[in-house]
Amino acid sequence: MKRCAECGASMESRSCDDLFHLLLALDHARQAPWGPLHGVSVSCFLFQHPSRLPADDGAMAWALLHAYLEGGLDEVNQLVGQARRGNSHRGKNTPARVARDAKLPTRDAPPSRFAVTIEEVAVDGTFPAEEFAQRVKAWAAATVDAWSRGA
Repeated sequence: MKRCAECGASMESRSCDDLFHLLLALDHARQAPWGPLHGVSVSCFLFQHPSRLPADDGAMAWALLHAYLEGGLDEVNQLVGQARRGNSHRGKNTPARVARDAKLPTRDAPPSRFAVTIEEVAVDGTFPAEEFAQRVKAWAAATVDAWSRGA
């Protein structure tokens, strides 16, 4: 059985890339349950596939995962709103509490296995709506846990 070199998911039916593109299509429809969890899903995928992390080493994605696990979507929306205001010429960049408190892990030894991967979130490859939010929460927790153990 082939496994993803970065997250360790088995690739029996589809690659992580294929699943991620399917999830993005659902996310961009902006319908619940997928749309509201777009930032969390992307953050999980990036940290489970660290070769794709942005130049900032995923600082915002890491903060977003912590925000979600600590305060749910309300905290995520607050963090995203603060980031948008900070990027505006009208606002000051005031990072959310969780963004300041979430120490970014080092990338020198990324985890190679995660308790929950995109494969589990996809279930049968279709990302069913039923219990999607619970699967994403487990994905976020597994991602933070694996990276935190290595820190």
